[in-house]
Amino acid sequence: MQEYIVRLDQVGMDDIEQVGGKNASLGEMITELSGAGVKVPGGFATTATAFRDFLKHNQLDQKINETLAQLDPEDVNALAATGTQVRQWILETPFPDALDQAIEAAFEEMGGHADLAVAIRSSATAEDLPDASFAGQQETFLNIRGLANIKAAIHEVFASLYNDRAISYRVHHGFEHHEVALSAGIQRMVRSETGASGVMFTLDTESGFQHVVFITSAYGLGETVVQGAVNPDEFYVYKPTLRQGAPAILRRSLGSKAIKMIYGAEGTTASAVETVSVPVEQRMQFSINDAEVQELAKIAMTIEQHYGRPMDIEWAKDGDDGELYIVQARPETVKSRDNATVIERYLLTETGNVLLEGRSIGHRIGSGPVRIVESLSDMDKIQPGDVLVTDMTDPDWEPVMKRSSAIITNRGGRTCHAAIIARELGIPAIVGCGDATERLTDGQEVTVSCAEGDTGRAYEGCLDFEHQTNKVDSMPPLPFDIMMNVGNPDRAFDFQALPNAGVGLARLEFIINRMIGIHPKALIEFDQQDEGLKRTIERRIAGYENPIEFYVAKLVEGISTLAAAFYPKKVIVRMSDFKSNEYGHLIGGQAYEAHEENPMLGFRGASRYIAESFRQCFELECRALKYVRDVMKLTNVEVMIPFVRTVGEAKQVVELLAENGLNRGENGLRVIMMCEIPSNALLADQFLEYFDGFSIGSNDLTQLTLGLDRDSGVIAHLFDERNDAVRKLLAMAIQACKAQDKYVGICGQGPSDHPDLAKWLMEQGISSVSLNPDSVLDTWFFLANEEHSAS
Repeated sequence: MQEYIVRLDQVGMDDIEQVGGKNASLGEMITELSGAGVKVPGGFATTATAFRDFLKHNQLDQKINETLAQLDPEDVNALAATGTQVRQWILETPFPDALDQAIEAAFEEMGGHADLAVAIRSSATAEDLPDASFAGQQETFLNIRGLANIKAAIHEVFASLYNDRAISYRVHHGFEHHEVALSAGIQRMVRSETGASGVMFTLDTESGFQHVVFITSAYGLGETVVQGAVNPDEFYVYKPTLRQGAPAILRRSLGSKAIKMIYGAEGTTASAVETVSVPVEQRMQFSINDAEVQELAKIAMTIEQHYGRPMDIEWAKDGDDGELYIVQARPETVKSRDNATVIERYLLTETGNVLLEGRSIGHRIGSGPVRIVESLSDMDKIQPGDVLVTDMTDPDWEPVMKRSSAIITNRGGRTCHAAIIARELGIPAIVGCGDATERLTDGQEVTVSCAEGDTGRAYEGCLDFEHQTNKVDSMPPLPFDIMMNVGNPDRAFDFQALPNAGVGLARLEFIINRMIGIHPKALIEFDQQDEGLKRTIERRIAGYENPIEFYVAKLVEGISTLAAAFYPKKVIVRMSDFKSNEYGHLIGGQAYEAHEENPMLGFRGASRYIAESFRQCFELECRALKYVRDVMKLTNVEVMIPFVRTVGEAKQVVELLAENGLNRGENGLRVIMMCEIPSNALLADQFLEYFDGFSIGSNDLTQLTLGLDRDSGVIAHLFDERNDAVRKLLAMAIQACKAQDKYVGICGQGPSDHPDLAKWLMEQGISSVSLNPDSVLDTWFFLANEEHSAS
């Protein structure tokens, strides 16, 4: 029996040649990690010897190899016909008696009975190697019951080595067909049909950032997530603070989870599972709770530590016993291979009409004519450079995916098989758009941008874009720090890879606008809103306990994501600086905001925080910051107060921070003031009594020094941060901070737009210049050259 069948607990990673990567990994985890809290369902596997002996029936292996040798894998019609023929030959060939008997004996040893449900998965001997994912290449069958059905499923798994996608993938990656054998893994089912399941990676799949675990989750059996048939919940967990036992969930995104896969009535390959709708109330909740998210992340870290490399893991929660199980673990093969010293940037250089949005895969941009494909039979429609648009891409489509300039789907999440293949092929993809096949038309020219964060956008027409690469392994030294202005948490993991000394400006209003979108007062006074507004808010806050908890939690998520991405470097978070018109544009905002003729000079910054009408809102911001620093242990976060008009306001707002648990100096907290009003520079010594330094806002300082409305196009030509009057105030602020040995940086737009201004600031002895991410490298090299020339 040992020659054809082995128990999973008898194999490990040294047995890939006999049981394939997937089954070897399952056996490795059962034997090596069960004591560390990693639960893996038991079972048995057929061996590569069993597969090869099976193919020797009537010289079947010889017939297959001769047929494949004549195949042109680029001819998708020939590929489909040949694959069908080969699979039919395999299904028509009976197992040798010895293999048949070995399967029966192993099932009996497993405690086999008519109602025992098993999962039957493929495991190729070239699968899950560090340099090839083989994601979704062969078949998986769930809820198979009864010995005859198990044998039939193993037969199907054997045949799946010659799926169209698997044939094409082997050719594409240089594997010889006859060198690859298949092992079938027979494993006890996890009752996730009444629980949840999903996929997790031990790095961020888009940026390659290795300090997070990225988890997806949906109700029911895991194939819906793997196939991309459902838009799952998503979570990011920060590894360093999780190791310290602190709350470590950085981000939560509620997926639509419209369907789930459950057990079918019969345990046959044809009707073992069925897909049903998820009730609306369940869709509006997260499929797993925070404790389960963190437990999954710990399990993922344990597996990663054992294998010594980033991993791609499938998990399942048993709805009966409530336990979390691992059903697959393979090496992550795309981002972990990226060259970290080369920064690749795609930038749209013109704007256009947004046709649709979804989750972005990769950070590239592609354009071309839309080609709507409804099924595999239409694959030959795809020409090189087309934008493939379909309901849900399948790994079967890999032969034509590599022809496409971009991919757009109605359904799918960022960990589905098709997303993995798109990343591996380096093709931008937008998944989970909902109705892309209805909103786009065949032949329509579109630009697919996945270079703007988590949200991918399809724009009308073929827009111009730049593709830049920079090698950043040895940046020249500068006499001050280069920091970055980062508002969008979606891009934090990307931007941290640029050379930097931290974040000089993280705008809280960007987080409020992007992740919340509701006026804080409308949440605080939720019960007083009309029914229509209540329904709108309820949809937005789905998955969270109540309106106020939603507001605080989303602030925490945005701030902690930025803090974790750049840890241990400083991340200076500016408290909200919306103007009244901007607050008014938030959901429910009109009822709480007065009309101001010039909101730029009105109710904003410190004046707002200390006002009775807004103080509750400010206290929620403080609560979020305190939680990130004190509970999540991300003490690299610092606080910045904008638009402080008078020394009296400075005193009041610092006292208000202290009342809300943000005391200067406590737990290393620095409180920085935005220096952006002439009075701030003129009375710098007095303002600095209450703050640990200045961050100069050159935009407002220029506006108020020159008497310019920076929103007015009529006088825009006069707006210049390099004006002598502005420079004089800048110099005063810098010298005041230096005299008191306090921090002084600049976070306004000026240095990003004008490298010569950054050079002048360098000469003045400023501590740091905070730049927009897209200007960091250019400005850095410019300043280094200037410094070198001067010396």
